[in-house]
Amino acid sequence: MFKSRSAIACAAAALAFILGGQYPAHASPSLSSVQAQITNLQVQAAAAAEAGQQAQVELGRLTRSLNSVQQQDSQQTKSMASLKQSIGAIARQEYQNNGISQGMSLLFSSNPTLYLQAAGSLSVVTSKKALQLSRYMTAEQRLRATSITLNDQLALVVAAKAKYAKQEALAQSRLAQAEALLAKLTKEQRDALAKLQANQDNADQQASLALAAQGVKVSGRAGIAIRYALKQLGSRYRFGAAGLVYWDCSGLTMQAFAAAGVSLPHSAAAQSSYGKYVPLNKIQPGDLIFFGRPISHVGIYYGNGKMLDAPHTGARVRIESFSSYFGGEKFVAARRF
Repeated sequence: MFKSRSAIACAAAALAFILGGQYPAHASPSLSSVQAQITNLQVQAAAAAEAGQQAQVELGRLTRSLNSVQQQDSQQTKSMASLKQSIGAIARQEYQNNGISQGMSLLFSSNPTLYLQAAGSLSVVTSKKALQLSRYMTAEQRLRATSITLNDQLALVVAAKAKYAKQEALAQSRLAQAEALLAKLTKEQRDALAKLQANQDNADQQASLALAAQGVKVSGRAGIAIRYALKQLGSRYRFGAAGLVYWDCSGLTMQAFAAAGVSLPHSAAAQSSYGKYVPLNKIQPGDLIFFGRPISHVGIYYGNGKMLDAPHTGARVRIESFSSYFGGEKFVAARRF
């Protein structure tokens, strides 16, 4: 979460003290501003990474669907090959007996639908042969439909891959921007910011552990998920990580609820469609809370205006204040399991 104005003022004062007055007073706010900008970029990077996770989940679903359609296409192609042998035998027999009749010509024309329309009025073959022809025509139509579906699925898979790559690149570019901001500072300034960040990390960890020690009275799946997530306090954030050393926001919630027997995808946006909708004024400890449009962050409501989450690069799994915003993203939904 972003620091309050008083926290930034304290940071500026601490920097002035750490740097021993080497920089004029007006430089201190600039350093604290850089820290706020870096945090903002890290939050944006995490949001882009979550969009990438959603694209990856969608890619997995589409790939499974594509594999199913490909198997169907393969089976129908084999079936067509077998049916063609039967149709070939019928055609040869018809030719030997009477030559190619009008019905058979329609069957092998570029518009086989004409055959189906005319078949009722044409005495082409015996009823047994007619059944074989009917099966052939049905199989051919199904294969054509499957081929269209297959092409559509391939296009969707390509699009999902492109979306994932785009979001991954965006996340990395935001982190690169943060690194560029740091590169503009002197070594002394970077060291000072690093020390302030370490102090803030330690303060967040101690506050989180203190809240965890107080406990929260919740049972069932919600209680199991909370207790699992509490064990991860202090672990570092990393894109796409789902434990046990590193986590991203949806990786943490996915594994926490997996411990409670609830299967969720590794995506905040995808998780938001699971469970039961809960309005903001009815949320309880253990509910998943979502932020952003499109959804870019998820945490577990801890109670008393707090949430348990893996925030962004540079931060640890922690218990922090819950409000209608996370960074610049608005609260949009809560779900209960």
